Amino acid sequence: MPVLRGAVTFSRFLVEPAEDAPADLKRSLVRALKARAFEPIDRKSEEERASGFVELENSEGTDFSPGSVSYGEYTLFAYRVDTLKVPGPVLRAELNKWAAAFEKEKGRPPGRSEKAEGRASLRQMLRNRAVPGTKVHDLSWNLEARQLQIWAASRTAVEEVMNAVETAFKVKLLPLVPAAMAERNGLAEASLGPTAELLGVELSAEVSHGEA
Repeated sequence: MPVLRGAVTFSRFLVEPAEDAPADLKRSLVRALKARAFEPIDRKSEEERASGFVELENSEGTDFSPGSVSYGEYTLFAYRVDTLKVPGPVLRAELNKWAAAFEKEKGRPPGRSEKAEGRASLRQMLRNRAVPGTKVHDLSWNLEARQLQIWAASRTAVEEVMNAVETAFKVKLLPLVPAAMAERNGLAEASLGPTAELLGVELSAEVSHGEA
């Protein structure tokens, strides 16, 4: 929970409403969170990944009551990603054991269809036993200042959360970094370079003159 524990790895964005954005974003925020709330992976399906919004202090919570998302001037919540994948080597090892037991019992190796059925059964067994890998990325949103922070170190993770936020809330996230801000304000990239004072050019010139 980086937002509440002081970690400093985050990306900061200016939030601009899209053309189809709701008139009152604050009132529609909880509804949007619930519409894009996290749902666990269905172990009986083929899906290996699930993602969605959860409460900041409860990665299982998707009620989004006012007390769970409102912290003074900030709206705080999180984006959760679960992955559930059966490793290929583990499945092959189980299938080999199953085939050996089949041949010992039947006196012959399993046929193609029997092996396919055995593989499917073993894969389901391993999915039922597996513990999903979970990653939770915190978000803090100052609605008045129109600034949002995504607390994630991976660029891939930041981009995924960005897309989820833009889709769910019908907004556009603009990076609050010097280059992007300069471009939006019509400043040339060259103007972002260090000044002579920062480089100490004047000081270097004085030293050279004194040595001469």
